[in-house]
Amino acid sequence: MDKDKPIVLGADHFGMQLKDAIRDYLVNKGYQVVDMGVNENTPVDYPDVGAKVAEEVGAGKYERGILVCGTGAGMAIVANKVPGVRAVCVQDPYTAERAVASNNAQIITFGAQITGAAVAEKLIDIWLASEFQGGRSAPKVAKIDSLDEKYRAQCAGE
Repeated sequence: MDKDKPIVLGADHFGMQLKDAIRDYLVNKGYQVVDMGVNENTPVDYPDVGAKVAEEVGAGKYERGILVCGTGAGMAIVANKVPGVRAVCVQDPYTAERAVASNNAQIITFGAQITGAAVAEKLIDIWLASEFQGGRSAPKVAKIDSLDEKYRAQCAGE
């Protein structure tokens, strides 16, 4: 990924510490980072932060985003509700690579209660170095995109 393109981050209170470590890691590697919070330990519902980040990615403002909550699962569910967004909860190198290579995922999620900062950094490096390979995956991603369009149209009353 081009270091000139900002990466957007967000976390709930459970994920704030890991999000901050990820932010610092990316900045030290020369990436531009937009931190959409949270930045204090006051409890917050993860859908509020996850939706805010996913909506920015879905609108095309950012190419890639990282979300953190307790398990990573909730943030992935929330992000995947936003049309145009593909989010994957990442816990291992293969999934980090395939999230983009096979699924063209713009957002990855982590569980702060599952993944430590050192592992998250390695997984982020793999994810950022990966590119969508198209091929046999292209028609599958196109089907996902068509689902977005189908449900957008239904919501708009078309």
